[in-house]
Amino acid sequence: MSEKNEKILLLTATLVILTWSGITPTDRLTWFFEVAPVLIGLGLLLPTADRFPLSMLLYRLLFLHGVILMIGGHYTYAEVPIGDWFRDTFDLARNHYDRLGHLAQGFVPAILAREILLRKTALTRGSWLAFLSISVCLAFSAFYELLEWWSALVLGADANAVLGTQGDPWDTQWDMFLALLGAMLSTAWLRGTHDRSLRRALR
Repeated sequence: MSEKNEKILLLTATLVILTWSGITPTDRLTWFFEVAPVLIGLGLLLPTADRFPLSMLLYRLLFLHGVILMIGGHYTYAEVPIGDWFRDTFDLARNHYDRLGHLAQGFVPAILAREILLRKTALTRGSWLAFLSISVCLAFSAFYELLEWWSALVLGADANAVLGTQGDPWDTQWDMFLALLGAMLSTAWLRGTHDRSLRRALR
């Protein structure tokens, strides 16, 4: 499959899943809050696709991250069926789907940050690039937790599904730690694959 056709396929699949996600979600406020990054991403990527094409690896990762967000938005993270299945099957204390979401919140944006830093700054491949890519993700994760806190202050009980702490007093710390872990993993594991994909995109 050509890269152009793959991009069309990823966009089409994103729009289909987004439409499904928005049909009678468990909590409309949670749905909007969780899919907002997808909507913002589409609003940025579509107009810039020709003059600033991303690597195919990054497009694929963004799609997978979007799917995680849209599923979580539809059910709320605490009620995603696959998370319930894991909880019941392995006798876990909570639905851990949100842990996957926060791992992805670091794993995917780290590659996005890495690509933008390589293309738009004087940074070269090396430890400083990895450090700054990871730092961007950790900062974004912390900001996201602040957004959840502010929504709780403004909305009160209506924000419970958005927060999704499931009674865990350390939920915020876990969320940021998993984003940090995800960013570290992707910058370590995918840097060679990303470099090759980026070279193809820039030909």
